[in-house]
Amino acid sequence: MAAPKKGRSASAQSRPGRSLALILIAIAALTGGMFVSGHPTPRLGIDLAGGTSITLTAKNEPGQPNAINKTNMDTAVDIMNRRVNGLGVSEAEVQTQGSDNIIVNIPKGTNSKQAREQVGTTAKLYFRPVLTTEVSGSDASASPSPSASSSSSDKATDKASSSSSPSSSTTPSATATSQGRAVTDALKADSTPSASSSASSSASSSASPSPSGSVDPATAKLEAEYTALDCTDKAVRAKAGDGAKPTDSTVACGKNSSGQWQKYILGPAEVSGTDIKKAGAVFDTQSAAGWKVTMEFTSSGSKKFASITGKLAQNQPPQNQFAIVLDGEVVSDPRVDQSLSGNAEISGSFSQTEAQDLANMLKYGALPLTFKESSVTTVTAALGGEQLHAGLIAGAIGLGLVIIYLVVYYRGLSLIAIASLMVSAMLTYVIMALLGPTIGFALNLPAVCGAIVAIGITADSFIVFFERIRDEIREGRSLRPAVERAWPRARRTILVSDFVSFLAAAVLFIVTVGKVQGFAFTLGLTTLLDVVVVFLFTKPLMTILARKKFFANGHSWSGLDPKRLGAKPPLRRTRRPSAPVDTKEA
Repeated sequence: MAAPKKGRSASAQSRPGRSLALILIAIAALTGGMFVSGHPTPRLGIDLAGGTSITLTAKNEPGQPNAINKTNMDTAVDIMNRRVNGLGVSEAEVQTQGSDNIIVNIPKGTNSKQAREQVGTTAKLYFRPVLTTEVSGSDASASPSPSASSSSSDKATDKASSSSSPSSSTTPSATATSQGRAVTDALKADSTPSASSSASSSASSSASPSPSGSVDPATAKLEAEYTALDCTDKAVRAKAGDGAKPTDSTVACGKNSSGQWQKYILGPAEVSGTDIKKAGAVFDTQSAAGWKVTMEFTSSGSKKFASITGKLAQNQPPQNQFAIVLDGEVVSDPRVDQSLSGNAEISGSFSQTEAQDLANMLKYGALPLTFKESSVTTVTAALGGEQLHAGLIAGAIGLGLVIIYLVVYYRGLSLIAIASLMVSAMLTYVIMALLGPTIGFALNLPAVCGAIVAIGITADSFIVFFERIRDEIREGRSLRPAVERAWPRARRTILVSDFVSFLAAAVLFIVTVGKVQGFAFTLGLTTLLDVVVVFLFTKPLMTILARKKFFANGHSWSGLDPKRLGAKPPLRRTRRPSAPVDTKEA
């Protein structure tokens, strides 16, 4: 039975070249990927590269004087963090300042405009029935048909069916009086008990409009707002529907498929963004719609959606449409021909970035408060650059001291340790550079500190392995058997030590926020790389060098001199005494 065991041992010792080849190929592949990605350097955080600092101030909503409180502010910070940071390591900082301000720091290299939209957009989504609509302001004169305005060609669908077509409405050249009558008729139609009766009521009231004396003040106010609304004016458009509650009818603006601004009067919200369970951006390969946003409703939201679409399907245009309203602006106004349930989608002239941003905001939910952008400032990296310079000097001094210690104490073995440190540093740099465009990782000062601390963790693994080998040599074994016997014992110690370090880094990453996460992330990453380097580089390299005379014969500068280590005499197998031989018989 001894022969097979010896064969297996010899086979195991003959494979170090495979491990070395594997890790070298991995380094080459990662390095090639880094250059192909176009990001040969790690992305830096705001403290090292500068960036943009945005101050957002919470606004009081009508009828909600106590909405600005600690709970809502903390919720807003959490949602903004998830929107911008994604995995939490892109180093965009979101924190409160005072009772009603939120500071957002975005590192250089991030699309600041896109990030500003992500953090500042409230993302309040409502599905409202369209009561009436027409092309607005100066865009009305550019309308291709003077008798009818065209609405968006966006669609709302489920797996069963979908429908979308231009809606008819009042003429762009209608006077203020006719517009007011259209609003009044639409509101009366919307207030009728059933969808079927609303259509007939709308038709009858269109034929014989109600006298102005019977119009209640709220309707008269809405008529005036709709008549005066010019959606081509950005300032007017921004204030459209201000102060309207979800249960109120309101006015709104939105662009149609021709790129013209359309104005709407909308009924009370039937479905809200809180009824959305999931949202995602997908590319529609079956039609020319391009990128679209798909939404999956909750159980209650699906019922609401089926109910409102069932009612709208019985109405005449444009009252068989519903508007998807995001932060007061109509992003889509599909026509409904039958009751829909399950999933819905928002399609139109979306780019990939716009579709992903909208899906991201819907997925993470609406902000509990409305914010206005108080200030946007550019942050320089002067202070961070000085601190980085000082940190790199400290790291270089620490690394130099470690190398001096290894050379003096371990002599020839220090070459293995230094080579392993270089491989670990190379892997760390390349992976950090790749994580920038992949998950948004940004290197900040705490992350640099984590990388410096990792030097000690990596060196500790080498020391454990070397000391185990020395212990075996002290027991009288030659180098090659000593390496193979020392490895299992050293391996257990290294794995336990690295597991504790990785566990501490993981806990720190989970329970902290902001820059401290950068330290924890880097510490955890370098701890994992330490295991990879020790298993695939340090141990195979030691096995190969143990076959060389310089190390195998215990040269005084090899660090494995048996005399300097106080080794015992070589171990010998004990032999049984042979039986005495009778010389006379011989």
